[in-house]
This record gives sequence, C-alpha cells and structure tokens, in this order.
Amino acid sequence: MSRIGKMPVEVPKGVDARMSGSALEVKGSKGTLTLNVHPAMTVKVEDGSITVERPSDAKEHRSLHGLTRSLVANMVEGVTDGFEKKLEIVGVGYRAEKKATGLTLHLGFSHTIDYPAPEGIDLEVPTQTQVVVRGADKQLVGQVAAEIRGFRPPEPYKGKGVRYAGEQIRRKAGKTAGA
Repeated sequence: MSRIGKMPVEVPKGVDARMSGSALEVKGSKGTLTLNVHPAMTVKVEDGSITVERPSDAKEHRSLHGLTRSLVANMVEGVTDGFEKKLEIVGVGYRAEKKATGLTLHLGFSHTIDYPAPEGIDLEVPTQTQVVVRGADKQLVGQVAAEIRGFRPPEPYKGKGVRYAGEQIRRKAGKTAGA
C-alpha cells in the first residue's frame, strides 16, 4: 500500500470539500480549486477528512494513488494558507515594477517585458529587485515563477538575471589572458 496515498487529508474548519461526479471541489478563504480525479481512483469526503482509494495493486494504480492524495493535500493547503515563491533580480539596472494588471520587468533588453498576472495569482514587488508570487494553486504559482525566471535566467559568469530566493548559481571562471 502506498505510504502517502493511504494517509487521510484532514480538512480544517472553514474549508468545504465535495465530490461532484469525477471532480473534487475545495473551497476556502484563499479561493476555490477543482481537481478532475482519475476514473480509477475513488475519493471519499467524510467527517472532516478526504481519503483516496485505489482498485488494485497494479503499478499504474499505485502511482496514481500517491499522486492523487498529494494533489488533494496541496489543494487543501492552498485554499487555507496559499503558496508563495520569491524571486530575486540581480544585475545593474535590472528591476521590476508592479502594474495594475501584472509586472513590468527591465532586464537589460532594449525593451521592457510586460507580464500579465494570470487569474488567481497575486504578484507583489516589495523592492525593485524582489518579486513575490502568491496564489492558492501550487502548480500555477510555480509555473508563473518559472516563466518570470525564464525571461532572463541567471548566467554563470556574473550571476546576473532572475533567480529563486536562495538559489545557488554555479559560477564559472571567465577568460584569462593567454600566453
């Protein structure tokens, strides 16, 4: 039996979870998330907890069991606490500005980059060189952070670019004068 899959997901007070057909809907203070459950998996919502069951011990069912339970746990955590990713911008003249619809990034190109925030994502700019991505959907928060980082990933020589907070960049030695 899957160690992760067999653990029930506790539903805290203020969170409403219900199954309708093959879709699990979780509502909380941070928003509403919906998951289309794989037809082989059985999700039961009862007595303040959500349990996931599988039909057999086939390899596919074992892997779907743990995956489905993890997705449900992330949904419950997302609608109660939410998720966030912090990004740092390193480089002379590199900066970010908060706009009504999203972000404007100055990353050393001849043009600025306007990034519209997807629905359900809150972008915050505490300083010009920091961006905080917040939202209830863990996958969407990570995707938005990766897209912003992708505009100018950190380069290995000077370390300039957009990086995750705390990310270690492997530095390379530059060219040296030859003999």
